[in-house]
Amino acid sequence: MKYSHLWLSLLLLLVSLSPALAANSLGAEILAIRDAWDHANYELTGDAREKALAKVAREARALADQHPDRPEALAWKGIALATWAGAKGGLGALSLAKEARDTLLAAEQIDPKVLNGSIYTTLGSLYYRVPGWPIGFGDDDKARTYFRRALALNPDGLDPNYFYGDFLLEQGEYEKAVKVLERALHAPPRPDRAVADQGRRRQVQAALRKAREHTS
Repeated sequence: MKYSHLWLSLLLLLVSLSPALAANSLGAEILAIRDAWDHANYELTGDAREKALAKVAREARALADQHPDRPEALAWKGIALATWAGAKGGLGALSLAKEARDTLLAAEQIDPKVLNGSIYTTLGSLYYRVPGWPIGFGDDDKARTYFRRALALNPDGLDPNYFYGDFLLEQGEYEKAVKVLERALHAPPRPDRAVADQGRRRQVQAALRKAREHTS
């Protein structure tokens, strides 16, 4: 009888811990995807970059398929697919971009604030970089709306300010672009994202130089 009570207690303990263990496992897998994405996106170039981004995107897709109710898993799937689509380029990337958009919209339905508004930053970049109708779903008005939502959630963030500034640069709104990109340049560093921060700041500096050429 004593042993049966012991086994019952252990079983109840495992049941009570299983959600936490699952959450910790998911968190570790998401961090692994994030770090692999940082490496592929900022430290590789050419074919090696595209192949690495494709691998990350497939892994993120598989993880999101296992956890369709977890917005952080969906968000990273959308981010990874969008980045792969950008690296792939051409009409062949359009299906990836559409899948990324749909995944991010699904994440929004669960938690619009997930990853500090990163879903809106990625949606904005998709809508202004994908061709418009009849080829794709690109829409500058929607892009602007999504960027503003991202900045409402993360006004001093590096990514939302960079992408919005780059969008403004492409729209010919050079003075606004300079202000937004300067804000991006002074964004606080992100914990454990040194590779991403360094790579993104290089992109900010390049965009800022272009914007300033039009305002001097």
